[in-house]
Amino acid sequence: MSCMKMILEKPPVIILHGGPGSSHYSMQGLKTLAAERTVIFYDQLGCGKSARPADTSLWHIDRFVQELGQVKDAIGLKEFDILGHSWGTTLAAAYYFASPAGVRKIIFSSPCLSAPIWANDQEKNIAKLPIDVRIALKTGEKFGTTSTQEYKNATEVFNKHFVCRLDPKPDFLNKGKQYANPEVYNFMWGPSEFHVKGNLKEIDFTSRLKRIGIPTLFTCGRYDEATPESTEFFSSITPGSKFHVFEESAHMAYVEEPQEYLRIINAFLRQ
Repeated sequence: MSCMKMILEKPPVIILHGGPGSSHYSMQGLKTLAAERTVIFYDQLGCGKSARPADTSLWHIDRFVQELGQVKDAIGLKEFDILGHSWGTTLAAAYYFASPAGVRKIIFSSPCLSAPIWANDQEKNIAKLPIDVRIALKTGEKFGTTSTQEYKNATEVFNKHFVCRLDPKPDFLNKGKQYANPEVYNFMWGPSEFHVKGNLKEIDFTSRLKRIGIPTLFTCGRYDEATPESTEFFSSITPGSKFHVFEESAHMAYVEEPQEYLRIINAFLRQ
């Protein structure tokens, strides 16, 4: 049997990038998964190389669920796996609960499955930072001065602790910022990672995770803003799911520990 035939016989995996309003740019290293199966990347509407309409009525989770369904139908997929990262896990969960048919496996990578839990975790994470950084973040949030340089500097400190711990940060991550759309992020999430003020503020899938009836993997970094404690909690209430922590990573294990990340993901998809 040829290698190409073997790849085509395995269910493809759809990659759902983070954001909302980011792009698949930073996740391109996952194309290595294509050695064994078809890998499908797409930029969600409003970011990357997709169109950027100015209609804010488009920026709600139900439309993104519909979009994923349109991608699946356009390609003609009957069975597939989903790998969502960060906001991509929110979308993956919403899609599965709306249209479970055909979804074979789900990977929740650094999951955001409850906006209230996420916000609470960021309070705990901020408390671990130096006092001057904490003051700058709290001040910016309290007075709405999140566009000041002081607030941006403090956010960068947070990011170095809980988003990507590589120093220096890979150049391609900085280049990828051009593909993001802050307007989508601000409308759906808010001006910062820490408090959800957009239309996702009520999102909470915890009560529905017990309904997942397919193989599921939860992963996060040891220093992830999607904390190991909350990620393990999500796994604990999802029947038969697996849980893995990348010990040298924050929120971007696929960049911080690429070989180990691919090893864990491939092992789960092969089973």
